Amino acid sequence: MTMEVGVKRSFEEEFAESEKMMKIDEGGGEDEEEKTLQVLAQFCSESGEVAGPPIDLPLGLGKEKLQLILNALLNKEETLPYSFFVDEKEVTTSLAAVVESEKVEEKVLTILYQPQAIFKVRAVTRCTSSLPGHAEAVLCASFSPDGRHMASGSGDTTVRFWDINTETPHFTCKGHRHWVLVTAWSPDGERLASACKGGHIIIWDPTTGKQVGRTLLGHKQWVTSLCWEPLHLTSNGQSGRMASAGKDGDVRIWNTRLGTCEKILSNHTKSVTALRWSGEGLIYSASQDRTIKVWRAADGVMCRTLQGHGHWVNTLALNTDYALRTGASDPRALMKARPEYVTAENRQEAAEKRYKEALTTAGGVERLVSGSDDFTLFLWEPAKERKPIERMTGHQQLVNDVKFSPDTRLIASASFDKSIRIWNGLNGKFIATLRGHVNGVYQVAWSADSRLLVSGSKDSTLKVWSMQTKKMEIDLPGHADEVYAVDWSPDGERVVSGGKDKVIKVWRR
Repeated sequence: MTMEVGVKRSFEEEFAESEKMMKIDEGGGEDEEEKTLQVLAQFCSESGEVAGPPIDLPLGLGKEKLQLILNALLNKEETLPYSFFVDEKEVTTSLAAVVESEKVEEKVLTILYQPQAIFKVRAVTRCTSSLPGHAEAVLCASFSPDGRHMASGSGDTTVRFWDINTETPHFTCKGHRHWVLVTAWSPDGERLASACKGGHIIIWDPTTGKQVGRTLLGHKQWVTSLCWEPLHLTSNGQSGRMASAGKDGDVRIWNTRLGTCEKILSNHTKSVTALRWSGEGLIYSASQDRTIKVWRAADGVMCRTLQGHGHWVNTLALNTDYALRTGASDPRALMKARPEYVTAENRQEAAEKRYKEALTTAGGVERLVSGSDDFTLFLWEPAKERKPIERMTGHQQLVNDVKFSPDTRLIASASFDKSIRIWNGLNGKFIATLRGHVNGVYQVAWSADSRLLVSGSKDSTLKVWSMQTKKMEIDLPGHADEVYAVDWSPDGERVVSGGKDKVIKVWRR
């Protein structure tokens, strides 16, 4: 029996079942009535395309049956996972849970469907390694775009690379004279940039642990943010250009291969706190002067200023961030029994394909979200409009971190009010609050399939949250002090965390 026939058979069985329910005596109470009530429904995609004709569905129909019906209507060879929404409410159990009884009388009920990731990342459940080595607090820790390398920066002035297979120290890189505040992997995975409180930026080779080229000097105070040019905008699929922002209020664009500063973008009146280089060739900088400025990377011209926040802007995120960060490395290929890595010649093409896929899912628009000390977030479409789409309120303390999910549909914001809030990535509407931490939340990281979120907190724990239930899935205690940095590897296998206890921890399932 083919998949399609099987799907249609179950589709017919479902309807036969609902017919039977209709014939049951009406004295069976509310549950019976719920199952016998039918609603005329139309499946519709995010972009507005309809799937098949409107069909009568019993209100008692569960999510799994909706999946089968939609796959049959779309004539899918293999059953793909979808999530369903009615009036922006997600269908988690049955239609009856989200459809108001008066809506049953309406002409046609629209059920919005969204494709989910075909692959699945399983939650990490245990700490497999505690890696000592740093002599001071770990301030940043992250995986390379292909998940093959892991690096951390610390207050002890060193950058360390770790072997992720054996979970042991690989290289200790000395060159900075002050705390290493930020690190950033180039999207081709071949370089790591680190910047310190002394304003120096150094580029490292993760395979040798040696410095590449000269130290980049120019910032008059410490560097707050680093951001590489997206891989699909490079000329040959090799990362070379990088932007840095500093406490001195300047944004600098560097040619890391020549070790020279190409442009200095100065218009902010106070410290620049966050930086994003968009796939459209724009650079966004957020500052303590309460503004976000939009620059053209090609010629350094300032296009517009985004205003609205009443206090320092702390953090920025683009809806295409995950595709830009991982470049040519597709999580689906990394998760195979034998991971597939893109060759250097095909990198640029693969990165462009992934960026365009992410942009299509997002409705063809790059959106920016900003988080501030004024407890709010703003959602912008900065390439075309200087007014925000939405002012997102609800946090009771300053916003520390904000991240778009890899599929661009959700935004997670972390705050000192001990909570994480989940928002709609298309319109900024509030979805849920995740409570469980007993102190401020510093950083969050998404799993590659957008179904899980991990958070690191001042309360010394990590927590894994499920986006299906909007509740905590797993509590991960283990650190002896505040957790400053957390990252989930693109292949979904590991989570890394670091903090005030000077220890790097690797977590696996």
